[in-house]
Amino acid sequence: MEARGTAGRPAGDGGTTPAPTPSDVDLLHAHVAGDRDAFAELFHRHRDRLWAVALRTLGDREEAADALQDALLSAHRAAARFRGDSAVTTWLHRIVVNACLDRIRRRQAHPTVPLPDGVHDTEGATGGVEPAAPAPDHDTALVVRQALATLPVEQRAALILVDVQGYPVAEVARILGVAEGTVKSRCARGRARLATILGHLRPAPGSGSAPAGDPVPSGGNVPAVTRGNPEATGGVRSGSGRSRRDTNQEDT
Repeated sequence: MEARGTAGRPAGDGGTTPAPTPSDVDLLHAHVAGDRDAFAELFHRHRDRLWAVALRTLGDREEAADALQDALLSAHRAAARFRGDSAVTTWLHRIVVNACLDRIRRRQAHPTVPLPDGVHDTEGATGGVEPAAPAPDHDTALVVRQALATLPVEQRAALILVDVQGYPVAEVARILGVAEGTVKSRCARGRARLATILGHLRPAPGSGSAPAGDPVPSGGNVPAVTRGNPEATGGVRSGSGRSRRDTNQEDT
């Protein structure tokens, strides 16, 4: 039997073959087995997208940071119950979205008056800055965020994931635990509402397109957020998954 070096390669070969990068599932299993660094590595691998989803859904950095922390604590504790019927990223996104929706519902039940622009000094609360590029028109971005906040929570979550974050409809359906048709219906209804609310932002004929960065109407009744991604095949790949809130009914 050939002798092997300490790095798992033939001894004396003089090579520096790096160890293979562990998969998300490997890291989750290592965490369950007691590896104290595995979950932190998993979180840092997907932090930016999870943070972006939380921030876009809640529209407030402090709320988003708290929701993300709640979600990661839940994932940390529930890791042993991960069944593997969806990708780890889908599982993490589902927990983050549910944490955000829970906060929205609590906020609606006990409304408060937010500070202007809903921005608080929590830079670095999640270990990084907001990954999304700053909007070129701050006033327009603020109006759009406020319009998104008026949507029913289910429509808002679907629009954030599909139109703002760019996930394909099939993946959003797995994250939210609903049928693809339900995601499409929620997006269509949400876009129609946004088109009505933000109609004054629609550019006049010949004046050029509206600023990029947030959903704004651009002709017709469908706000152009990210272009043409309802049936995209990219993004996070996963199997099927279910959410704790499996509602397949269309929004009214």
